[in-house]
Amino acid sequence: MKRFAVSQWLCLSAHILAMVFGLAGLVLVLPHPEFILDLPSFGQQLFQLSMAGGGVVYIILGALTVALYGYQTLGLRALLLFMVPALGLSLSSELLGTSTGFPFGHYAYLSGLGYKIAGLVPFTIPLSWFYLGFSAYLLAYNGLRVLLRRWTGDFSLKILSVGLGAILLTAWDLVLDPAMSQAPFPFWEFQEVGAFFGMPYRNLLGWVGTGMVFMGVAALLWRSVPLRVNRGQLTVPLLVYLANFAFGAVITLTQLDARFQIPAALGVLVGVAPAILCWWFTPVTVLSELDEAASAGKSSIPALSTTPEG
Repeated sequence: MKRFAVSQWLCLSAHILAMVFGLAGLVLVLPHPEFILDLPSFGQQLFQLSMAGGGVVYIILGALTVALYGYQTLGLRALLLFMVPALGLSLSSELLGTSTGFPFGHYAYLSGLGYKIAGLVPFTIPLSWFYLGFSAYLLAYNGLRVLLRRWTGDFSLKILSVGLGAILLTAWDLVLDPAMSQAPFPFWEFQEVGAFFGMPYRNLLGWVGTGMVFMGVAALLWRSVPLRVNRGQLTVPLLVYLANFAFGAVITLTQLDARFQIPAALGVLVGVAPAILCWWFTPVTVLSELDEAASAGKSSIPALSTTPEG
């Protein structure tokens, strides 16, 4: 399993590097075409190739990172029980959305994110739902497991984790959608003017709903899967979440006007801060069920009766 640990960190590093390279192109290079014109022909071709396929590469690397992480940490069966519903249900939601406007509002994908399934949704989009959704749910579950262990059972914990996981996922969209649809070089466009910083409010409801659906299905399928990990094991999901949030936030804050600081700040408040807290409250060492019950002031051992019998 050691090779999978090394591979996931290499993929994570490449994932972040690809996003940094993409940010440099979108934020620094494209706004200054004179820089591109000064490049030799080979450099111009390389830059055009990187900008055309950079979005595809960083998303594939993100999905590969989380897939390797999930396989090593939870096992192949547990990984597939989350990945298959996440891919299938998010793709269905996106196909429905681009065809009918429900649940996200009327929108369409442009170029730059790879081959479009049914001519509507780039194949990379369900991959991004999967790897951010997996990271968000695992952060939510392990943080809430510690914070709420005195007051909730496993079923209630999973319901709350689905809710918080969907909120973390939607917080990412607060910076992603403006960056990808309203920046000078967009990857999709809304075909209606939305009241929430150019986005329709139902787009946010669509994100919460889609996240809750596939996380809820996965939570049901994960009934017998032990999801308790320690803080160190939760570092990869946290870094994936923070890096992808930062990618959208940098574009939103540098390429759009000052009013977009509001959704970015909301994203930090309901996404970044809770994600970090969930990671922080996760124990450094995973305790046994008996130890956790004892630390929560509970006892799984029946008290001995002191009343004489007979």
